[in-house]
Amino acid sequence: MSAAEKQDDRIGFRFYARLAGLIVAAGVVAMILLLVFFRAVYAWGILGAFIAFGLILLGAGWLMDRRATRHGA
Repeated sequence: MSAAEKQDDRIGFRFYARLAGLIVAAGVVAMILLLVFFRAVYAWGILGAFIAFGLILLGAGWLMDRRATRHGA
């Protein structure tokens, strides 16, 4: 029997702990983004909030594109 056959294929506690942490972190980030978006809706109306949200997404996309071209991807 080789070492690969002896290896246990079960998923351990570390996997589930990381998964739970990732889900909690994603929930916190989503909550913060929704709070910011709804504050913008309250301040500027629905159209202004979507324009601001779109500008933020365009800026993030621009930064990610610059980063990808710099690394040759």
